[in-house]
Amino acid sequence: MSTCTSLRSLLNSTTLPQNEAKILLAYILEKYYQLPRSALLSRDEMTLSTPAFDEWQDLETRRCSGEPIAYLVGKRGFHNIELYVAPGVLIPRPETEILVEIALREIIKSSGEVKVLDLGTGSGAIALALAHSSQNALLTATDQSLEALEIAKRNAQELGLADRVQFLQGNWFAALNRSEAKNQFDLILSNPPYIAAGDRHLTEGDLRFEPSSALTDGANGLSCLENIISQADFYLKPDGLIALEHGFDQATAVMILMKMAQFQDIQVHQDLAGHPRATSGRKPRPE
Repeated sequence: MSTCTSLRSLLNSTTLPQNEAKILLAYILEKYYQLPRSALLSRDEMTLSTPAFDEWQDLETRRCSGEPIAYLVGKRGFHNIELYVAPGVLIPRPETEILVEIALREIIKSSGEVKVLDLGTGSGAIALALAHSSQNALLTATDQSLEALEIAKRNAQELGLADRVQFLQGNWFAALNRSEAKNQFDLILSNPPYIAAGDRHLTEGDLRFEPSSALTDGANGLSCLENIISQADFYLKPDGLIALEHGFDQATAVMILMKMAQFQDIQVHQDLAGHPRATSGRKPRPE
């Protein structure tokens, strides 16, 4: 293979699935030539320069070895925004958009500011999607990883949302000033690590390359969920809502945890594939 090979020939000869090869080649066309993805069709006889061709070969090889496309091209779309992603953060997934939708439905009910806490923000996906979609959301996002927070802050800057989200370093609620944060939030959201240690999925696909601390609690998959639920009452306003993503087989366990924590109006929400993917509960109003 040489640099005289056309885009069409590269697509025809690669062992990658066509949709993946097109994503990688579109990335190269944008990076080296400022051309849109449509150039894969309109300029399919075009040949790549040596640097561009070398990068294509590198990306092709790395993808064949299993590296996630989002890490290779450094971005992933999420709920109408595009996020920079790197190996220090979990790759945002469509399933997590359900938390944004739950939050937006709650925010719409209010005519004033709605204080939202995003625990374990990672790339900033949930908080920044809400900031982009609603002017009424006043957002605080926490993460124990400084690397993740740097990525989240970069995304906030690039999206023009840096003044809309306060980022704090710390493990879950520990990032907050406890005395100031009591009964402060209308909404608490989180996509915590919920895969059990030893689950075979951790050794398959993209998960092999993502930070394990964002995927598994190193235990039964419920410890982070239990930790968040058990403390949430202190930080939620009366009638405030908590919504958490979880595994498709964890809905019953999460519902029980929320009942034990005295939450009411507990609801399970399905993702686009029809799997129970999130559970929400409401803090009771004082009698």
